[in-house]
This record gives sequence, structure tokens and C-alpha cells, in this order.
Amino acid sequence: MPSFTRPAVLPLLCVHALALCLAVASPPAAFGARFTSEYELLRQAPPEAASLLVEMGEPDEQGFVGFHHRDGKWYEAGMQRGGCRMLIGAVVAGDERRADSAWRSIEVTFAHQLDDGGFLSSPKPTDKHPATKAERVETAYFFLQELGRALLVVRASPMEAHFHDRIEVLEPKLRRAAAFIQSGFGTIFFKVGHTANRLLIAAKAFGLCGAVLNDDVLKASSAKLVALALKRRDADGVFIERGGRDSSYNAVSMLMGQVLSIYLPNPELDAAIAKTMAWERTRIKETGEVEVEGNTRTGVGRETGMSGQPKKVNYGEVAQALCYFGILHDDPGAITLAEKVHGWKK
Repeated sequence: MPSFTRPAVLPLLCVHALALCLAVASPPAAFGARFTSEYELLRQAPPEAASLLVEMGEPDEQGFVGFHHRDGKWYEAGMQRGGCRMLIGAVVAGDERRADSAWRSIEVTFAHQLDDGGFLSSPKPTDKHPATKAERVETAYFFLQELGRALLVVRASPMEAHFHDRIEVLEPKLRRAAAFIQSGFGTIFFKVGHTANRLLIAAKAFGLCGAVLNDDVLKASSAKLVALALKRRDADGVFIERGGRDSSYNAVSMLMGQVLSIYLPNPELDAAIAKTMAWERTRIKETGEVEVEGNTRTGVGRETGMSGQPKKVNYGEVAQALCYFGILHDDPGAITLAEKVHGWKK
């Protein structure tokens, strides 16, 4: 794993967004102290930031999070990814009880694993047909992209011994799940090739599971998906979503690419993110509001989510992408902008 660094001075107001960004920082030469792992970096983050890591809660008694918790029933694996972030937060806080609780969200997800290595997909309120193979692959990699990261953080922490046996039991199941998405690799581009962010989410799943399992095939698949995502940019280098630009999903692409780069560095991807960040910043008002005029997917009523409501800008992920970029590039302006975006979100 590469080393990580921490800036000497960070703005005090970048609370929630900073915590999320610190979770994914890597080592610019200008930064001072060295970190040997993402876990170590998180542990040494400012307390006011580290205490506000994303998903600091716990699953319900069934191990459900998100829509599963809300509706009290199982839909699909991807909706359980928040439990993996809960595990990261608990491990970084050194809270063994809460970490055990978060682990239940992983166990209940694998309790829904099928013989083919994928996971059960039950009809959602907005579904018009049973889940296809491509849809099952998609929801599986949404879960695996956060699970891989969580396991890597646990392995680098003092809780590795606490979870060691459980991870060993999980690994064959994880390998089967990774094999399932690998078996559907050819469906990914045809399903989501119009959305660069989904290609990078899938790349993150293959790459981080490849890091956990030390699997070069998975890492190679990750690299192929990154290459495809890099082709989904316009003449100015902005990531394409449904044939055009989207101020929310462009940030998601940047965030996913930067997190993936911690474990699988890619100079071409880093350069692309720097270029598209220049456009993203033009879409953020002085107040922190993210401009949506001209978006192809969010904020303009063109798509609806599972709730049936039009998709809106994901202010949390925009702030994370900005703050992470600011830390990586020693750019205080990006972190200040992240603070404003986070403030507008409230």
C-alpha cells in the first residue's frame, strides 16, 4: 500500500466533508508527516473531523441499513454498502462493540448470496421486471466497492486480530462474489457505458477486491474499466453522463477515481481528474450551491431515484470530491469551496 501524508494546516470549518476526504488522502510531496495506511491517516485526523465520518451509526437488529432499514425488507446488495462505511467509522474510532454491530450488515448481505456468487435481488417499488444478470452484477459491485475498502482499513488497524477469523471465513464468499461480477464484466459497459461514474464505481469494486484477495485478474479488470471511463470525456475533459455534463455525477466520478487511486495509482486518471475539476469548480456558486442548469441527469427532473422523486445533486459527494482534491493537490481553495458546498447542503 502507498504511504499517505497529512497537510500541516487545514481549515477548521471543513468538518463533515473533511472527514470524508481524509479517509481517502494520498501522499503529495508537499505534505509533512508520513502515513503508512489509510487507517493511520484517519486515526490522526483532527478529532472534530474524525468524529463525523460518514455512516457513524449502526445497522438495525436485522443488520439492515438504508432503504432496507426504512422498509424493513431486503431489496439488493448495493443498498447495504452504508454498513461498510459504518464499519470503517467504528474501527477508526476504536469502538469494538460498534464495529461488531456494523459487521452484521456484511453478514446479512452474504446471507443473501446465491449459488452463482451474486446476491438475491428482490423487486423494488420502482421495478417493472425481475432483475437481469446485468442489474445483479451492478448492485453487487456497488456493495463490493465499499466492502473491499472496509476490509483494507480493518486489516491495517489494531482490530485486524479481532476480525481476522471472520475475514478468513468471508474471503471465499468474497472471492465468489468477485467471480460473479467478473463473469458479468461484459455486461457492465453495455449497461452503464453512458455514465462514467458507474464505470469508475465498478472499477473501484474490482480494484479494491483485487487488493484484498491479491488477485491480478480483478486488478486488470479494474484498469480496463478505468480506461473505458477515461474515454467517456468530452473535448474539455469533463466526464460524460448520458451524452452530456452533470455537475453532480461528474463529482462522483472524481471521488471514485481518487479513492481507487490510493490502492491502484493511475497517473492518467489523476491528470483527468485535475482537468475535470476545473470545470466542476465553475459550476459552484459563491454560496456553495451547485449549478444544475444544463445537467443531463440531476436537478433538472430528467431522472428519478428509487423513491420515485427526481434526482438531486448529491452535495455530500461533491464536497468530498472537492476536499479530497484540495488535500491531494495542496489546494486550500478547493477545501474552502468544499466547506461552502457542505454548508449549502444543510
